[in-house]
Amino acid sequence: MKPSKRKIPVGLSNYREMKTEKYYVVDKSLMIKEFLDSGAKVTLITRPRRFGKTLNMSMLAEFFDLSKDSRLIFEDTKIMKTENASEINQYPTIFLSFANCRGDEENIKFSIFYLLRKEMARYLALLKNDTVDEDLRDRYQSMYKEICDKTDFISTKFSISVMCELLNKVYQKPVMLFIDEYDTPFIEAHTHECYDKLHNTLAGMLSSALKDNPYLQYAMLTGIQRVAKENIFSGLNNLEVCTVKDKTYASYFGFVEEEVKAMLEYYGFAYSDAVKAMYDGYHIGGKDIYNPWSIINYVKQGELTPYWVNVSSSGMIKKAMEEADAEFHAQYETLIRTRNLETVVDLQTSFYEYSSNASLWGLFVNAGYLTITGVDDGLYSLVVPNEEVMEAFKTLTFDYMKKDPDGFTKMMRGLTRKNPQMFLENYRKFLLKTTSYHDLINENSYHTLLLGMCACLYADYEVKSNQEAGKGRYDIILQCKTNKYPSYIIELKYLKKEEYEKRPELLQEKCKEAVEQIEANRYDIAISGNVIYIALAHSGKDVEMQWILCE
Repeated sequence: MKPSKRKIPVGLSNYREMKTEKYYVVDKSLMIKEFLDSGAKVTLITRPRRFGKTLNMSMLAEFFDLSKDSRLIFEDTKIMKTENASEINQYPTIFLSFANCRGDEENIKFSIFYLLRKEMARYLALLKNDTVDEDLRDRYQSMYKEICDKTDFISTKFSISVMCELLNKVYQKPVMLFIDEYDTPFIEAHTHECYDKLHNTLAGMLSSALKDNPYLQYAMLTGIQRVAKENIFSGLNNLEVCTVKDKTYASYFGFVEEEVKAMLEYYGFAYSDAVKAMYDGYHIGGKDIYNPWSIINYVKQGELTPYWVNVSSSGMIKKAMEEADAEFHAQYETLIRTRNLETVVDLQTSFYEYSSNASLWGLFVNAGYLTITGVDDGLYSLVVPNEEVMEAFKTLTFDYMKKDPDGFTKMMRGLTRKNPQMFLENYRKFLLKTTSYHDLINENSYHTLLLGMCACLYADYEVKSNQEAGKGRYDIILQCKTNKYPSYIIELKYLKKEEYEKRPELLQEKCKEAVEQIEANRYDIAISGNVIYIALAHSGKDVEMQWILCE
């Protein structure tokens, strides 16, 4: 009888469950060796959401926790073939994941109370140990009661450090501390405008656990970005910060190409350029990395479609974009048009702490919306990693422009159904309902707007912008990947308000000029099948169009 395939681990992040319940597990256990060999007292690793942070932290906790017997679930892993195998189940261990500490003030507090209560309850029986003095016992019991009662959020401030003290006293060994998504409550508090009410206690909880903690062996934290302003990490002499540009731990978060190929082959899927274009493209520490969440969901669903966009939290990005300045807006327009950008990037601070353009672009990188392809003289080369993330940019751009979703859907339907009236009618409505969007002051404003809209057509179209073709450089080409729909060449023109007011008919003349430009420069030279020329001439929120079908 042919053995059944291992289960596909969609949404699972508990290492023990995945191993014991026969799920497919990519072996990242050598991360344990790198962690031990580094000797860093505190390690912070920043990675985008859904890149395996929680699972890796669960793996580390399972390996070290002396209250467990983990030999069976690690017996087939690479770490057991190293000298570090002897460290298995040798340390008292604390593992906390703040990944679900989301929402408003009350929800954040509730989630943190719940996490701490659950972890502290694991060790209540240790209070009966003779090594625990009365003072420690009273402090632990009092803190546990306050956390259970949810009466005082400030009571959480020393909760982690007092757990470390108890474990050390009982086991006479230093403690391993693992905190997953440590920055989530900070980000959520900022997004929901309750940061001032929560940050002191949150920062105090982490600081007391990490700084001058005599009971700590090593600590590892994961998150999206480094929270710098709260002094959580200041004063730590042995701190290692590993961002997406660092080689340390580079291959352990996300899948490398060999791991993707092995998983696809196991489940009967072919590795293809289409898979690579959709889910690859992240450059982390010099390695080519795939989004693991997306690969796992692709294997589960069998559909080559975005998955990360449906789960990634974009609230912090949207809020930051609302607060950004004109220089950022100009750079964002360039990014949407070209899918790449060269700029200054700060990966070491968070935007809500230090609201610079450099920290905002750092947020885009840390959150997984952009990846770094190079650094030259302090300038970072940023690109949109793949087609899946381009879909996420569509959502960001629409929010940025205060979109009309119904009108947008009808507008895109007008394209795919070759219905110029439907397209133009809804495009006009879109412009009228859209706030100033830089007052639509030049051709680039409309170019960015349309390009952001067209990004959603990635499944059927290759979206190109500002590239050479024939004898010139076109604005936008939507080249159909099949014969299902026509391809489009979109040429844009702009007319100043004062010119339009004097002669409104100039918009139609600009449309004619645009069509002549398309034809004269042979922008369609490399396009087969049906092609539609769309000439759009704008002045403020007024627009005229020529639509020409070339069969």
